[in-house]
Amino acid sequence: MFMKEDLLKILDNVYEAKDIMQLNDLLNLKTSEELSDLQDVVKELVDECVLYNTKKDRYILIKNCTNLRIGKLSLNKKGFGFVNLDKEEDVYIDSSNINGAIDEDTVLCELIDKGIKREGRIIRIIKRDLSNLVGTVIVKNDKFYLDLDDNNKNVEVRLENTNNVVEGHKVYVKITKELTRNKYVGDVIAIIGHKDDPGVDILSIAYKYGIIPEFGDEVEEELKSIPDTVSESELKGRVDLTNKQIFTIDGADTKDIDDAISLEMNGDNYVLGVHIADVSNYVKENTALGDAAYQRGTSSYLADTVIPMLPHQLSNGICSLNEGVIRLSMSCQMEFDKNGKRVSYDIFPSYIKSNKKMTYEHVNNLLMRNIVDEGYEPFKDTLLKMNELAHILRKEKISRGYIDFEIDEAKIVQDEEGHAIDVKRRIREDGEKLIEDFMIAANECVAEHINNMDLPFIYRVHENPKPEKVEEFLNLIKVLGYHLKGNYKEFSPLAMQGILGELKDKKEFTILSTLLLRSMRKAEYKSENLGHFGLASKAYTHFTSPIRRFPDLMVHRLLKKYLIEHDMSMTTINTLEVSLVEIASHSSEREVAAVDAERDVDDMKMAEYMENHIGEEFCGIITSITNFGFFVELPNLIEGLVHISTLKGDYFNYIEEQLAMIGKSTKKTYRLGDEVKVKCVAASKLSSTIDFELVSERDDKHEDRKQES
Repeated sequence: MFMKEDLLKILDNVYEAKDIMQLNDLLNLKTSEELSDLQDVVKELVDECVLYNTKKDRYILIKNCTNLRIGKLSLNKKGFGFVNLDKEEDVYIDSSNINGAIDEDTVLCELIDKGIKREGRIIRIIKRDLSNLVGTVIVKNDKFYLDLDDNNKNVEVRLENTNNVVEGHKVYVKITKELTRNKYVGDVIAIIGHKDDPGVDILSIAYKYGIIPEFGDEVEEELKSIPDTVSESELKGRVDLTNKQIFTIDGADTKDIDDAISLEMNGDNYVLGVHIADVSNYVKENTALGDAAYQRGTSSYLADTVIPMLPHQLSNGICSLNEGVIRLSMSCQMEFDKNGKRVSYDIFPSYIKSNKKMTYEHVNNLLMRNIVDEGYEPFKDTLLKMNELAHILRKEKISRGYIDFEIDEAKIVQDEEGHAIDVKRRIREDGEKLIEDFMIAANECVAEHINNMDLPFIYRVHENPKPEKVEEFLNLIKVLGYHLKGNYKEFSPLAMQGILGELKDKKEFTILSTLLLRSMRKAEYKSENLGHFGLASKAYTHFTSPIRRFPDLMVHRLLKKYLIEHDMSMTTINTLEVSLVEIASHSSEREVAAVDAERDVDDMKMAEYMENHIGEEFCGIITSITNFGFFVELPNLIEGLVHISTLKGDYFNYIEEQLAMIGKSTKKTYRLGDEVKVKCVAASKLSSTIDFELVSERDDKHEDRKQES
């Protein structure tokens, strides 16, 4: 009897669909029983989405179909979506081609346009992911149902096991039974709170992404053995740095302090110390605490709510480098010459006592405005020298191709009841840049050291952009009327830097730098060193935030294993080469979840803020244009949609090749970067949407769009 593997082997190099009799002949089957077996196997392979059954009842391996792709659907709240693919560009799916799929379904899609847009249609749902369902409890016909928060998941869920649940509760639900494709039964796993309670809105989004605030009984039990202070025995084998001038710089509301810094001079050279909390001393492998840290992968910062990777007893207590107390640390001490070249370094276990918990506000007052706030007098000279070194290090990074996209971030301000009362741009001055530069220096130093030892490790990698994506961006620049002087045939970090440099004085620079960033691959964690394109770094890792990121904690464990325990046996290496692949992959997934949750919270809170500003007028700029309208961004980074149906005075068409909305009769044109005045006509916290209508557009002529010779 033939085996499934026989059929797969024969079809591996077949690129034309075959009917069942042709498959029978290829396998040289002789009997009706064998034909019947073949039909069963073919059906099984079709169900498993290994074979594709064409409309003419022919079969071909999906991997050999140039027009078929399998991936996970990511739906936008406006109805369209993308099928995310591992090794190639995502496929756009119009709302008319969703075919009953919901957000996060694994789907089979057919490419219907292989051009720049890469558009497709869903032809089959392979797997449905309903692992993190959050919604409001409602009652219908005396039964409890779940009104899902995620409008992209159009399914009905009837609730069972609903102890203590009342209508209006926000709950976290696990599916227990599928009744039909879109009807399910589920159990309430956790009551998040009443929908109107302060903070429940943010927690609901956290649960949606599998970010669970509670640590569980096993972790709570282990916390009983975690000390509040560092013991004398823990100091053995560590370098005593308590007599050094060491301090921390963070946001005013930061409680989980990972990193401290110090600076001394050796002649004309700078000796920079980056001292990182030694979390690995308390969070061990194969413990409830260690497992919880791994599962979470990262701390999540959602508006003013922090869901930490580690319990507060650790993240705000014994691990946090708080002022005036002894803390265990891992130090990376680097000596730099006046040109920012690292001439020596050392990585070692230590213990410190931070002299001061500084804030960015006070440090920036000193560095940017020469205002020395109270308590900062003893540190003035050191801070000025540090800033001097930071500028040198940044200049050195820029010379090799470091790319600073200068992307602004929004800060949501809430009142005591959890309502958004303001939205501001986060200010990034020399203090923030100083810490960033010092942390990058330490991360590079650690990564290069282990990379040179050729040992298993976790790297933070940022692969080179795909040439076609950068070409697409350069074509967009031409459409906007700009002619770049540089020759950008090779897409190196220096080339990207050059593109940004040429666009720096354009009024659309913020938009264009964001679009260029989107054309690049996302940074992720890998066990293979692939370099970091954005930093123009040959080897990079995350070492500086072990309280908040699991990869950093893992890096600390590896440093101890290699540099302190000197465990470099083949058994250890072979084990790590396997385990680090999964650890890196999982860490990347949890990072994406945290970023997506943060984005959703920001969108929701911005909409909530604008609910109190309906009818008000604002000035903004057009940041993107679609076939249904264009988005306008306000100075505080709030973005709203001007729907095409609200544009008055003409019938407007979206002209894709010109990236413009153009009036049919008047030829009135709206383009990226145009400054417009809008009125907020609607906002919904529930749907996280903001609608604008055009009041007027600025009369500015686009002088800088003229072709440059």
